[in-house]
Amino acid sequence: MPPEARAIEPRSLRENRIHATVVAIGEAGVLLRGASGSGKSSLALALIALARQAGRFARLVADDRAALVACGGRLVARPVAPLEGIVERRGLGLTPEPFTGAAVVRLLVDLTGEEPARMPEPEDLVDNLGGIDLPRLQLAGRGGDERLILAALDLFTDAD
Repeated sequence: MPPEARAIEPRSLRENRIHATVVAIGEAGVLLRGASGSGKSSLALALIALARQAGRFARLVADDRAALVACGGRLVARPVAPLEGIVERRGLGLTPEPFTGAAVVRLLVDLTGEEPARMPEPEDLVDNLGGIDLPRLQLAGRGGDERLILAALDLFTDAD
């Protein structure tokens, strides 16, 4: 690419790599953020299993690290080499997992390790990532959270 083309490259097209796990449910990406050991990978696998049980398409996009690009008012997540198709299973280590190459992020989930508010403030239900406002859940990262994530995804994507 010539230097002059790089100089006018829109800032929104630059890739940003973050510590996160991303799952595609149907055409919607769910981005799970949290500290190392917070349960992102386990929750992703539980979410995939629950969605598949309901007859929905569900695949891993990225585990541990995700590449994000804001483009056309959407945030696209992709896996980061050499981690494509690999997920960490507690007790087994890094294992292969079917994956898809990209998903448009429609929901952010922050695993805080703390019980979420019963009635969150409206400003706590949205976050901006890569210049894109997205619906957001804050969860403790416990078994069963995948049900709330799937319900929230359905709620937020029905509004589109």
